[in-house]
Amino acid sequence: MSTPARECRACGAALHHSFANLGISPVSNAFVEPEKAAEGEMFYPLHAMVCAECWLVQLADATRAELHFHANYVYFSSFSSSWLAHARAYVEQMTARLHLDSSSRVMEIASNDGYLLQYFQQAGIPCIGIEPSGNTAAAARARGVDTRELFFNRASASALAAQGEQVDLLLGNNVLAHVPDLHDFVGAMPAVMKPHAVLTLEFPHLLRLVADQQFDTIYHEHYSYLSLTALMPVFARAGLRVFDIEHLPTHGGSLRVHACLQAAAHATTAQVAACLEQEQAAGLMRLDTYTGFGERMRATKRALQRFLIDAKDQGKSIAAYGAAAKGNTLLNYCGIGADIIDYVVDSNPAKQGRLLPGSRIPVRAPDAVFDTRPDYLLILPWNIKDELMAQMAGIRDWGGQFLLANPRIHVVA
Repeated sequence: MSTPARECRACGAALHHSFANLGISPVSNAFVEPEKAAEGEMFYPLHAMVCAECWLVQLADATRAELHFHANYVYFSSFSSSWLAHARAYVEQMTARLHLDSSSRVMEIASNDGYLLQYFQQAGIPCIGIEPSGNTAAAARARGVDTRELFFNRASASALAAQGEQVDLLLGNNVLAHVPDLHDFVGAMPAVMKPHAVLTLEFPHLLRLVADQQFDTIYHEHYSYLSLTALMPVFARAGLRVFDIEHLPTHGGSLRVHACLQAAAHATTAQVAACLEQEQAAGLMRLDTYTGFGERMRATKRALQRFLIDAKDQGKSIAAYGAAAKGNTLLNYCGIGADIIDYVVDSNPAKQGRLLPGSRIPVRAPDAVFDTRPDYLLILPWNIKDELMAQMAGIRDWGGQFLLANPRIHVVA
């Protein structure tokens, strides 16, 4: 009996075309407590497909949002110094661009631990954070950032608007890919926007994912993999107009979309049409661009497996840096466990002392690298590789080398 085709979450068309099938994998941030190491854990299908009608790339099977965002969420934005610098620069830019002051109001969706809003607060600009994960919301409140613990959707936005929460600047960094219902999420935004408010959304650009083989950015927490081409109809349906685009280096290459209500007086820049043309030139509106991705992904998997197995056969010791979601996708897809990688280090205390999901590799503090002196240190969050390699530069003292797997397997002495 044939399986009925899944429907695109943006346009409703039937999904028939595979983009990247990574088999089954555990939830990327579902770390395992050591005392539960003998117990099983849940694995879910991890298969990204592309809609041939609107070109939205999306997971074929969506897990519940509550499975990812909860009171024990382990991702805290403030642990990356480069991300904090990015947040501070954004605040300075938007404050100047929109002439924000003490009479203005800012709202961030998925505000995490207050990593960004703290800079608006320090500038005397009133702000509010919306964050569904209890522990990160608590960390934000400890910073003095007003934070509401809820999921952003039409119902919660209407409730916020009824409380008088309408803002001059609405922003969401790396949240759009994390929502299972795009229309409920984007459609909620006008409710909390003043007539001439600006909305900015940052997200990893699908164009860079395809060009640079960033398959490890595919995990259950990311329901969608986004291009401007796929998003334009979603914004239009919500009554929003994209009027400017910025290209950012963050997360391997991101877009920052500037949008407003249809009737707002923000002039549309040439950057919007230029981005759409760039996506078309890159083949994001052609099926063969997507159907060839899987084999290139499998070739990278085999190359990493060969390198690591050869290194172990030569008696080399291997550790990794960064208990990040993308690292867990890579390790589980490539079948790499604690028999190959001795441990992973991470600066986030919430991850230390636990085991990575699936691979069960132990997570330790960064000092472990200098205690054990591994021959290779595999950098898993390659998007901040420069920051991490500078931090761990001391491994060269004993001849240690950095290993990177994106976009190809290569060693940095």
